[in-house]
Amino acid sequence: MAAIKILVGTVYGGARDVADHIQPMLEAKGYTVEVSEEPTIADLENKDLEAVLVSCSTTGAGDFPPNFDKFYHTLNEAGAALSHLKYGIISLGDSSYDETFCDAGKKIDAVFAEYGAQRIGRPLEIDAAEHFDATEPAADWIGRWADQLQQVEMV
Repeated sequence: MAAIKILVGTVYGGARDVADHIQPMLEAKGYTVEVSEEPTIADLENKDLEAVLVSCSTTGAGDFPPNFDKFYHTLNEAGAALSHLKYGIISLGDSSYDETFCDAGKKIDAVFAEYGAQRIGRPLEIDAAEHFDATEPAADWIGRWADQLQQVEMV
């Protein structure tokens, strides 16, 4: 099976916890998985990479965590060709911030799509108001996402 890179944007560690929790689940399905908390454009240019999975919190007024902000803005300005890439989004937010709920995930989803990447499945939006532990809904979602990725690989 192919390689998956999990790109993490986190302030307090919740998105990293999600990445660390789902990594062995993906490895059990035969994927080679690497987690990066300092993503760069080079992470996306690796042609051996089958998919990127973003696990990102939303902070402030719909903003990216500091460790993810530079990556997003560099990608948005660079206009990288991503047609070789498949991706998924796990977005963490708090619905009490109604207008900006999970905006970081929505923004990175839009940029990946704009530059030709193929999204696998629907993005997962995890609401901190409903889930104290974000790893639980992520664990439920990741199996379906991996199955959808495998179906696309077979085509």
